[in-house]
Amino acid sequence: MTSLPTLIDSHCHIVFRTFDDDLDDVAARWREAGVAALLHACVEPSEIPAIRALADRFPEMRYSVGVHPLDTKHWQDDTISVLRRAALEDDRVVAIGELGLDLFRDKNLDEQLAVLRPQLDLAVELGLPVIVHCRDAADPMLEELRRRQADGCCPSGVMHCWGGTPEEMSGFLELGFYISFSGTVTFPKASATHDCARLVPEDRFLVETDCPFLAPVPRRGKRNEPAFVASVASRVAELRGVDLAEVGLMSTANARRLFRLP
Repeated sequence: MTSLPTLIDSHCHIVFRTFDDDLDDVAARWREAGVAALLHACVEPSEIPAIRALADRFPEMRYSVGVHPLDTKHWQDDTISVLRRAALEDDRVVAIGELGLDLFRDKNLDEQLAVLRPQLDLAVELGLPVIVHCRDAADPMLEELRRRQADGCCPSGVMHCWGGTPEEMSGFLELGFYISFSGTVTFPKASATHDCARLVPEDRFLVETDCPFLAPVPRRGKRNEPAFVASVASRVAELRGVDLAEVGLMSTANARRLFRLP
């Protein structure tokens, strides 16, 4: 009998209410699926106490603190202090985010940049990587990060839930970023994402669920959960023409390196 590969779900949201009734069962399933660790992303500061409580409950969990680009309304004068304090208080905080730009749902680029920039500064200050949400916004994101690299103040990080083109991916790889594939890579029509999964260097990709969103085929349209990262890894393996075990080894090593996981 073939043993399951060790996997890391590098981006999930199990704090959401959709998991209230069966989270212990969900945890049992991710453990059965070989998920050895998961990274819980934060979208706005009021989530932090509940995410911290989940990390107390599930020792394999680490988390980030940050403000999502579609949650700029939650940005206050003291938000950066709140994020800094949360990161310094708990060594299970391994990243800043989920931050970034989203011009698919909102067009308020200046407002999003005003929330993005202090978070990028905080990541550099604390020596933490960033988790980047970037939708229909590769050009302004690359411009911001390239300017920072030229100034010597660009953090490391990951482009989460990758849905861009190989050309856009190349720009982020040149900046030292990792690329994370979600359930989108299992969708039949996601040809650009398929190309990226084939082309990304073996030492620069992660796998994730972004649960409860984007459940992979064959569960598309249902609630996603961390166990389903195995389906993401399996599709990446198919696209790369390698064994699932190899994708497990690569993606797990990459996640441990980026987030300095134990």
